[in-house]
Amino acid sequence: MADWRLEGPYMKNCNCDPGCPCDFNANPTHGSCEGMAAMIVEQGHFDDVDLDGVKWAFKYWWPGALHEGHGAGQPILDASMSPEQMQAMGSILSGENGGTFYGILAEIIDTFHDPVIADIDIDIDVEKRRARCAVGDALETTSEPIRPIGEEGGDYSIQIKIPGGFEYDEAEIAMATVLKGSGPIAFAHERSHSSLAHVARHPGN
Repeated sequence: MADWRLEGPYMKNCNCDPGCPCDFNANPTHGSCEGMAAMIVEQGHFDDVDLDGVKWAFKYWWPGALHEGHGAGQPILDASMSPEQMQAMGSILSGENGGTFYGILAEIIDTFHDPVIADIDIDIDVEKRRARCAVGDALETTSEPIRPIGEEGGDYSIQIKIPGGFEYDEAEIAMATVLKGSGPIAFAHERSHSSLAHVARHPGN
């Protein structure tokens, strides 16, 4: 098994209402689950392959609760990656090199569509609860803070803490004002759930 590590800001936007029930082992808001995840690797490696600065995204769909499986996924790899970096990220995202999060995804996804290789325009500001990710015609999403209804004042600051969680230990909750995907995993939603977090993943985590 390779020695690897990915550390940096991470976003997950899905079709659930803000405060995604999946974080509480409950059924998705609308029965099925679909959306995206993405990460900017600030520090990373795969054996001797440097992954600093790598950007990746992933579109997904499940017919029901995630733990029931039978999902579909499609990796998106930034076109600026070297062939070695793409191979490394493919090995990590597949779950074949360990890591609880990616290993679980491999178990609950039956269909992996061919990866998209394209420029990823992404920015994630966890503290400000703002993010965006755009990949040509394949993906577009924007996260903004949740705000009071009919009141003056600042944005809400809402956190979910899951010590030892397989996806993150703590996340800022925001609203996905736009969530669009096309291709084999297509969706279009507004005002849905967004999780923003700083994560550090490796074969044992």
